[in-house]
Amino acid sequence: MAMSMGGGGGSMADINVTPMIDILLVLLIIFMVIVPVTPKGLDALVPQPPKNPQQQQQPNDRTIVVQVLYRPGQSPNYKINETDVDHRDLLQKLTDIYANRAERVMFVRGDDDVNFAYVADVIDIGKAAGVDHIGLMTPKIQAGQ
Repeated sequence: MAMSMGGGGGSMADINVTPMIDILLVLLIIFMVIVPVTPKGLDALVPQPPKNPQQQQQPNDRTIVVQVLYRPGQSPNYKINETDVDHRDLLQKLTDIYANRAERVMFVRGDDDVNFAYVADVIDIGKAAGVDHIGLMTPKIQAGQ
């Protein structure tokens, strides 16, 4: 066994890993801060069923429902709360309705056979009229199903 004592003068080739661990920990903390903790989805307001199903609901005069009614081979008819409206007058009527309202909520009901492009057009017209919240109405679920 040979041992060297004293000043051999050779350089040592060991890597100092302490700075590398420090850099690794700093990068880990940076990535933990950048990655969001909770994913953000879309907010949805889901209507709740009435607490007393036998209770008749009173019609709300403030509720605006725009209906898109299917006509085979033609462009659809439009109604605002059971009042017939021409497509050209739809923007002006909705602008007049929502001019003095604080609550800007509108519902759109389309027939089953109507092309969704017509429903999307009504949604665009509602947004142009200043409506904040637009809901799509679906058929009622039958109690026996």
